[in-house]
Amino acid sequence: MAATSFPVLAAGALLLSGTAGIVAQSARAAVDLDIPTISVTPYQAIGIPIALVGAFFLAVGTQLQSRGVGKVEAASSAFGLKQLPQLLGRPSWLIGTLLLGLAIVFQLVALAFAPLIVVQPLGAIALVITALLNARVTRVKITKEQTRAMVLCVAGIGLFVVVAALYAVEEPIRQPQLIIILIMLTVVTLALAGAYALWRRKLHTVFYVVAAGVLYGFVVTLAKVVINRVITQNFEGLTVVGIIALLVAAGVGGFFVQKAHQSGQPDLVVAGLTVVDPLVAVGIGIVVLGEAASAPWFALVLFVVAGAIAVFGVWKLAMRPVPAPGEKPKKPRVI
Repeated sequence: MAATSFPVLAAGALLLSGTAGIVAQSARAAVDLDIPTISVTPYQAIGIPIALVGAFFLAVGTQLQSRGVGKVEAASSAFGLKQLPQLLGRPSWLIGTLLLGLAIVFQLVALAFAPLIVVQPLGAIALVITALLNARVTRVKITKEQTRAMVLCVAGIGLFVVVAALYAVEEPIRQPQLIIILIMLTVVTLALAGAYALWRRKLHTVFYVVAAGVLYGFVVTLAKVVINRVITQNFEGLTVVGIIALLVAAGVGGFFVQKAHQSGQPDLVVAGLTVVDPLVAVGIGIVVLGEAASAPWFALVLFVVAGAIAVFGVWKLAMRPVPAPGEKPKKPRVI
């Protein structure tokens, strides 16, 4: 990464930390005005830097995995389950997978400290890191169109989560709600698997990115539910089913991520995951868990608008121009 990238990232981290402090300070003042606020305790705030570290691992791991998949595809002219042994022989893919595993661990730890709506949007910083890494590796400058697309992604998901944070309330999760989540996940997984089986030769990168993001949204939601049940000593058979469903969804989602790497750039993959994942997770919290039951009508409108902005940003990033046939790309840097 270029030396100038580190001050940018440092400034971004300081900005996030400062914003959190301002929000916390404003929350105390807003109580007297009866403005809906979210109160993050010092204990919960520990989840913020943990989530940021996880986002960094997500970005670097995605870049390395994409490089490994590209090498295997170039060597075999195809990519699927049969190429898994070849992937296991690529150091870049193995290191990337390890970093993604660490990203998951950090995210789970952050979820144990902080509410879902606080932790999930912080993953958007991975989009910025990945774009900088990808530009550095490929020696291609980030265009204004790409910058606008990334801004739309981050702004859309940021607006969505801010509104959710203002009006969402966390309630104890009952068994019927967990059953509904498991049924929804089963239907979604079967639908995505069926679509892949029928039309895998015609599917676009956007499908794989969205599919992985949707599944990861369920994974994060189930992880939060399981953590909550463990902490509250409510661990029973249905929780075990939730853990199994979580692992299956993570596996299928991981496969779709690899397919997305095959047909798209890592910045597109991260953009989709950092948008779709939180939208699904927060959406389940609103619809199934009733976390926005007391939200006014204009908040629901903002949810729709914010989601549309984020999705449009991902689409613009997916539809960006690619090098013309015969154009010689610059030799990638070795990372």
